[in-house]
Amino acid sequence: MKRKDEGKIKNMEKSVRKETIKKNEKKVEFSLSAPEAKEVFLAGEFNHWDVRSIPMKRRKDGNWKVNASLPPGRYEYKFSVDNHWLEDFPSMELAPNSFGTQNLVLWVK
Repeated sequence: MKRKDEGKIKNMEKSVRKETIKKNEKKVEFSLSAPEAKEVFLAGEFNHWDVRSIPMKRRKDGNWKVNASLPPGRYEYKFSVDNHWLEDFPSMELAPNSFGTQNLVLWVK
């Protein structure tokens, strides 16, 4: 016999698991000012460069933000703005990639 609240409990368990941060992981906020953009995604080594798996949320001020939990280490990443890689990042740490462009570098301590 099925309990009335069984489905609700399973859904609650799923949402709790999604929010769990592993002990050694740090919460990192990624932010990009792109007020004219229609969609922005984050891709990098932490998601195997899957350009559509981490959508960013637009704020009223035109900034796009998303949080990720990452273990300590060095990560290369990029922003995809309206289906184009964003390439211009003055005064940020960059690393050349095999496509002749550059990736942003993030250090998580």
